[in-house]
Amino acid sequence: MELKTAPHLLIFVIVYFGVMIGIGAWASKKIKSSEDYALAGRSLGPFVLMGTLLATSVGSGTITGGGNSLAYNYGYWAGIQWVIPFIVFCIIYMCVYKQIRKSNCFTVPQILQQKYGAETRILGSVINLFGMAGIIASQYKGFGYVLNITTGIDPKTSTVIATIIIIILSVTGGLFSVAWTDAVSAFLIVACCIVGVPFVLKAGGGWESITATAAAIDPNKLSFFGGRNIIIWIGSFLPLILLETGDQNFYTRLTAAKTDKTARNAIIGWGVMALIVMPCVGIIAFTGSVLFGTNIDAGMSFLSTTTIIPAFIGGMLLAASTAFIITTGTSYLLTCGTSVTYDFYKQYINKTPDDSQTLWVNRIGTALIGIIALIILNFFPTILALQNWSYTMIGASITPAVLGSMFSKKVTRPAGFLSMLCGAIATLTWELLGCPGGYQSALIAAPISILVLVIVSACTQKTLAGEAA
Repeated sequence: MELKTAPHLLIFVIVYFGVMIGIGAWASKKIKSSEDYALAGRSLGPFVLMGTLLATSVGSGTITGGGNSLAYNYGYWAGIQWVIPFIVFCIIYMCVYKQIRKSNCFTVPQILQQKYGAETRILGSVINLFGMAGIIASQYKGFGYVLNITTGIDPKTSTVIATIIIIILSVTGGLFSVAWTDAVSAFLIVACCIVGVPFVLKAGGGWESITATAAAIDPNKLSFFGGRNIIIWIGSFLPLILLETGDQNFYTRLTAAKTDKTARNAIIGWGVMALIVMPCVGIIAFTGSVLFGTNIDAGMSFLSTTTIIPAFIGGMLLAASTAFIITTGTSYLLTCGTSVTYDFYKQYINKTPDDSQTLWVNRIGTALIGIIALIILNFFPTILALQNWSYTMIGASITPAVLGSMFSKKVTRPAGFLSMLCGAIATLTWELLGCPGGYQSALIAAPISILVLVIVSACTQKTLAGEAA
């Protein structure tokens, strides 16, 4: 089947954007200080928080990359299994949310400094910014697919449009704006996915017809592993698990919760919504891959189905998907601006700025990182490749050190620094080699980072204890 542009669906996207901009303008009026901008005044309730957690963890990473692309390449089981990382890191956050809130930090590098020292904070800040800029870039690409499907606009032009929209939304409303637009989009996408699945299956001729067609093309797409060995299968999920458990976005949001109970309930709600959304995305994307085949890029599989179901359902599904992509971009941009402000500006340039200076530096930093993300996009051929690099850069480098600081008193300052450095070098090296054998860099970099953390800690504990004495 050939994919045809559906200009009428753009109306839904435009109307939805109008609503999102309105929410952003309303939320911006609540900003009275730099803390309001970065942490929403620490006032987020359970429903807004669970919505923004879901939206931040989904976005283009699921709608056009991750679960969507896996379903296109390896079958519906691969898409449904994208829920596995969400189960894992929701459990992890249930264990560490209190420590995160007690740290009272704006950024993950601040947490790193408390355990490992100032030099580790600098390294963590640089790794964090480059990794998150890559994730932001993938949101630009995802929105480009939306405009291509609805208007036929050249993807490069649409990416620039996406850049402008995401930067404006991030700069104006801060976390108040992002959290509320995330929440609205999250509950809408859950509803649209549930309603949309039957219509997509009907458009594909029914589940039996869809699976029969898939089996004729590639029988592996109906198997549990999709033709992959167990190592490559694990490598499909590991980058996301590593990223999300060390992602500054989630630390910021949990810190912004009203109370510990609010944070705990929001994590539970986040997990429940993920259990609903991920299988739906996998089934819809798999159906799109069967119907459109090589006529579409892997990243367009889920979104392409919005053109073959009733206009209202397709329009709302496309609008909610687009909102997920946009709000994930704004979330990461916002946290990048916060990192620039607190990890660089206030740490090394102006240690005692007034609140208005802090707010403006945050906004300028947000815009600059947004432009850098657009430049990074040119170096990766697909959204999935960009995501795997970005996820692993943060996950393999920062996550072991962060979790080590929370769960062990025996990790040492040299170990934290070297663990992060080795994780980053291993990621870059493996990616530059082209991921030999099809094995994701996370399978190489994460074990190296963990081993360095453990071995160097063991070797330096007695030395540091002797120096302290």
